Amino acid sequence: MAQEIEKKFLVARDDFRREATSRTRIVQGYLSSVPERTVRVRIKGDKGYLTIKGIGNASGASRFEWETEIPLADAEDLLQIAEPGIIDKFRYFVPTGDGHRFEVDEFLGDNEGLVVAEIELNDEDDTFEVPAWVGLEITGNPRYYNSMLMKHPYKKW
Repeated sequence: MAQEIEKKFLVARDDFRREATSRTRIVQGYLSSVPERTVRVRIKGDKGYLTIKGIGNASGASRFEWETEIPLADAEDLLQIAEPGIIDKFRYFVPTGDGHRFEVDEFLGDNEGLVVAEIELNDEDDTFEVPAWVGLEITGNPRYYNSMLMKHPYKKW
């Protein structure tokens, strides 16, 4: 089983844009949004993906994740039967000087105004360079999970 270990932060400034090496559009929906097992369908660029995630550990930084690429047409079809509330965002890829990479999500639609940075780690205790544009840590805060943002969008907070 694959284990995803990541830390999540609010973005305090838009300096990340200058440091980004690329950007892609992501549209995703959930076939199941229960915390014990979220099932997500995603279109990233011109590719489709199906992802299953388990519930996070006590810190919220680590959880089971399984993902596979699926045909784009299948992803488009599955989005049609997803739970209400589609997530639409731009993802920026921002390398750090220490070999890590932040993925910065700039949300659109009902979540416009929310910008979140995630960094994947090999271990919860890994150290990493924190750029000046990174703000408050929100790891483990369910309010910021994409599966929650589709139900309770940022614009309605």
